Amino acid sequence: MRSLFASIILVFTSFFLQAQISISNIGNQATNSNKPKQHAKWSFKINPSEATIGQEVELQLTAEIEEGWYLYSSDFDPNLGPIVTAITLKKNDTFEAIGALKSIKAKRKFDDIWGGEIAYFTEKAHFVQKIKILKEKPAISGTVEYQTCTIKDGACVGGEQDFAISSEQLKVFSRQSSVVSKQSPVVTVQSSENSKLDTIINEAVAPTIDTPKTTNHEQGTTNREKPKTQDPKPKTSQEVDFSLWAFFFKAFLFGLAALITPCVFPMIPMTVSFFTHSSKSREEAVRKAGIYGLSIVAIYTLVGTAVAALFGADAANFISTHWLPNLLFFGIFIFFAVSFLGAFDIVLPSSLVNKIDAQSEKGGLAGVFFMAFTIVLVSFSCTGPIIGTVLIESAGGKFIKPIVGMLGFSMAFAIPFTLFAMFPSWLKSLPKSGGWLNSVKVTLGFLELAFALKFLSQADQVYHWRILDREVFIALWIVIFTLLGFYLLKKIKLSHDDVDYTEQSVSVPRVLLSVATFAFVAYMIPGMFGAPLKALSGYMPPLATSDFTLGSNSHNSQSTTHNSLCEPAKYADLLHLPHGLQGYFDLKQAQACAKQLNKPLFIDFTGHGCVNCREMEVRVWSKPEVLKRLNEDFIIVSLYVDERTELPKEEWYISTYDGKEKKTIGKQNSDLEIKLFNNNAQPLYVIIDAEGKQLVEPRSYDSDVDAFVKFLDEGKANFKK
Repeated sequence: MRSLFASIILVFTSFFLQAQISISNIGNQATNSNKPKQHAKWSFKINPSEATIGQEVELQLTAEIEEGWYLYSSDFDPNLGPIVTAITLKKNDTFEAIGALKSIKAKRKFDDIWGGEIAYFTEKAHFVQKIKILKEKPAISGTVEYQTCTIKDGACVGGEQDFAISSEQLKVFSRQSSVVSKQSPVVTVQSSENSKLDTIINEAVAPTIDTPKTTNHEQGTTNREKPKTQDPKPKTSQEVDFSLWAFFFKAFLFGLAALITPCVFPMIPMTVSFFTHSSKSREEAVRKAGIYGLSIVAIYTLVGTAVAALFGADAANFISTHWLPNLLFFGIFIFFAVSFLGAFDIVLPSSLVNKIDAQSEKGGLAGVFFMAFTIVLVSFSCTGPIIGTVLIESAGGKFIKPIVGMLGFSMAFAIPFTLFAMFPSWLKSLPKSGGWLNSVKVTLGFLELAFALKFLSQADQVYHWRILDREVFIALWIVIFTLLGFYLLKKIKLSHDDVDYTEQSVSVPRVLLSVATFAFVAYMIPGMFGAPLKALSGYMPPLATSDFTLGSNSHNSQSTTHNSLCEPAKYADLLHLPHGLQGYFDLKQAQACAKQLNKPLFIDFTGHGCVNCREMEVRVWSKPEVLKRLNEDFIIVSLYVDERTELPKEEWYISTYDGKEKKTIGKQNSDLEIKLFNNNAQPLYVIIDAEGKQLVEPRSYDSDVDAFVKFLDEGKANFKK
């Protein structure tokens, strides 16, 4: 049993340290030289092609969709996530749009990924927009915005197509008798020379000209709903299924870990004995135990459903970057850690527990359910932080994720009660409750203490409090895990341990756990003096927050030699680049320098709370072949999307994307990324020239160094062309 205990603790520890995972699957926008490749070829015509003033006609839009791709329709809830097809007509007094854009025979299905019904087209898409003619020579022009995705892997690309209806396509007469109704030929309209990227870059460097899109704006009319922030590369059903199964398995392991806590383990034989002695037959005992287990699953799953309803997918950025939830979680985990270490016991109000327990004595199915409710409440002091870890990780996922997490946790939690009731003889193989249970609790207390620091560090980085700089964070972890190692070797005794705890012999599993703990401590020590600690790069504060290093990074001198700045970088007192690189944190300033030095611009969409960004910087950027190219060939601009520093009021602007005022550095950078790629996930790397022309297909998280070098070389080569 002690070997089992050691194995479970090892597994729990590895999963616990990975409790914050940043999902950064980002859709790539294909490019053809300097123009993004489109995967739908549009044509526009008017039917009828001859009309009179005051007559309504149809603007018919047809898209030939590339093989292996599909295109989202216009007639489903835009708040689900995918970009719906929409038309924006340039408003003037020669015509009037009637109603909204309508799709013709779109395919429909319920999509589990988005949690609702979507409409889409394959091969060919058809749309109709009704228009009323007001003058003899109507000037009908505008833009169609849409999104295409691959059927195979779900990679998505946003696109837009400008069009203008010529006088040959629509002839207007003042008298009805002059009208001859006939079909006009289909004319394919070519894209304008200026790319969407150019427009948005220009908006970004002159944000004060941004105005929200409304149906009455003097420059145009639109029937487009405000789209919801989402990944342009939505996961395929297979990917989502795998992700949910992986999360279910992780939550299941958390449930197994909860079983060996002091609040739960002793309850197993007590509960099973109740079923076997209070039932007239073994069949009745098994039936009650099954209902008991299902009740536990139902209670925890209900908790997951409540979390999903309260938070949902939109809470991810708030939870990961805002000071309030991070400090709240920090306090909660410190509270539980101190309790686990023996300072005090967490006890729920006795009146609540007694009321629930009284209901369990009534018998029948209701009694069994309230018995399950009692075990959930009684065990809360031990399972609370474990449940909290599962819910915190799931809070930024889709609606289904918290439910899946609680389902996995509760199944592991409930299965032993059911199995031991079915096979009571197994109870003899269970070890007796004793001091080893308290050792489990104390070990979890040390892990809770270490994990709490991650939440404080997250807020510290975003708000620049400088409380937990890198070496301070590492020093605290070294101390915490050193104390854990000594505790496992029984060199430290805490209040709830046996009187002779430090005099007892140490078992082999405890020795092995202590070896792993001290090895982890030894690995972290060089981090105090500037070592990158690549295995922990996503969890530690960035290297730039270190106050001192021994044997400074050899790349730093190389960085300052080649990558000089045209002028001091704005916000350099708040933001930093890794490995001694020099660059900017403002797009307009970086563009000006790129133009002056005739270099391509390397845009790094990043964030303080981005785990994968830190891993890319440590695992990929630090490589000599990558660092050399970044130093010599590019002007670097890092755009932090979660930087909460408020800009001067004259730099605020209203976004054309969501109609909201953007006041902070992070909000403006996030707005830019969404406009460019319909995406707000990081990291995202883009290479453009000083005029805003995209030079190569963007890249997201990928630790393949050779692929990243190829990406940089291709961008440089296209710039020279």
